[in-house]
Amino acid sequence: MFRSAVAAVVLVAAVSHTAQAQVGRAQSALEANTATEAQLAALPHMTPDLAKALLAARPFLTTASFNEFFASRLSAEQRTALYATLFVHVNLNAATREELALVPGIGPRMIREFLEYRPYRNIGVFRREIGKYVNEAEVARFEQYVFVPMDLNTATDEELMTIPGLGPRMLREFKEYRPYRSIEQFRREIGKYVNAKEVARLERYIEIRATP
Repeated sequence: MFRSAVAAVVLVAAVSHTAQAQVGRAQSALEANTATEAQLAALPHMTPDLAKALLAARPFLTTASFNEFFASRLSAEQRTALYATLFVHVNLNAATREELALVPGIGPRMIREFLEYRPYRNIGVFRREIGKYVNEAEVARFEQYVFVPMDLNTATDEELMTIPGLGPRMLREFKEYRPYRSIEQFRREIGKYVNAKEVARLERYIEIRATP
């Protein structure tokens, strides 16, 4: 069941991905804010009650809050096993050292390398720089846990569609209100279509760098 769930996630990511993607491509990990209850049920150490509690607690707006949810419910060893299959994307430009340390298999040296190249303009920069230290397969494995916020006014359709759970309809709404002058405008306009929690989840992946 788990293999099927992950395969579906990988397929969706592959369809929407281009070289300009800003949210890392799925490999083996589901996104905790969008995984279904059925997908969660197939994960290691995930009981039915724990899955329901996680759904009720969403969205997790930081990787730290995701870890806090599990810290009192699972042992360190259990969390390590789970995080290889379920995670909340780390913001490469804003994550703390503690949040980066939650990325499965990262280690102290690689944390330093992740931090060294800030600010990242796009995922392509991440691939190039981290590729100096590990092979292509390991870069891809790390990539599934990270994202670079994208400019709401200039991001392409392909870039926006890498946001987990966005969908074609919301893509149209994102673009309809361009140019955005402030993040408050984004919240107000997108709040016409989804609730405040979903607006906050989507907001994690975007920023307003410049106004045309």
